[in-house]
Amino acid sequence: MRDAPDLTVVKLGGSQAFSSHLPDWLDALAHCAGRVVVAPGGGPFADAVRTAQPKMGFDDDAAHHMALLAMDQYGRALVSLNAAFALADSASAIGDMLAGGKVPVWSPTAMVLAAKDIPYSWEVTGDSLAAWLAGHIGAKRLLLVKHVELSSERVAVADLVARGIVDPAFPRFFDASGVEASIIGPAGHAAAAAALRSGAMIGRRIVLERFPVSHHHERL
Repeated sequence: MRDAPDLTVVKLGGSQAFSSHLPDWLDALAHCAGRVVVAPGGGPFADAVRTAQPKMGFDDDAAHHMALLAMDQYGRALVSLNAAFALADSASAIGDMLAGGKVPVWSPTAMVLAAKDIPYSWEVTGDSLAAWLAGHIGAKRLLLVKHVELSSERVAVADLVARGIVDPAFPRFFDASGVEASIIGPAGHAAAAAALRSGAMIGRRIVLERFPVSHHHERL
């Protein structure tokens, strides 16, 4: 599927797994069915992989595969929480579910393992993969839902990397995707839903260039 001008990929980070805001986000996104695709993070499932790797000694190829499966698991959990959501493991499945009035929740393992432009590295996490997916399916926008508060209207992607808010590979994948990207805090579900339905700007815009930013407070 290409040329989806009204489509937004929403990266629902694993940090939302145990958040009190999660039900509100799922309800808000359900009301945007046909306009959004959810890219799940790895959440506690990916944390288990990170903890196990140094103790067990499995290599980065195995860790990469296991981290993708963690995203599949988190996505499966999300689908069980709202009837409007359905798993999708291919671009065609995403298109079918959008057409059917569902909210596709991406299961990334099959697509990412088949991709030649995604390295096996912890520097590539769900943020970069969400940007890759947005470009791959021709979405217009990418929205990152993060435990962060930003006071400026826009934020440089290099600053987000420096502060550990997005992964080191994200600038490259964001640049290659050609999408508009923004970031919003966990309490922004109502504003995000309204913006998604109207096509308005959501949250704080992410830009590629570095520039001076005002003081802000973050909570990772």
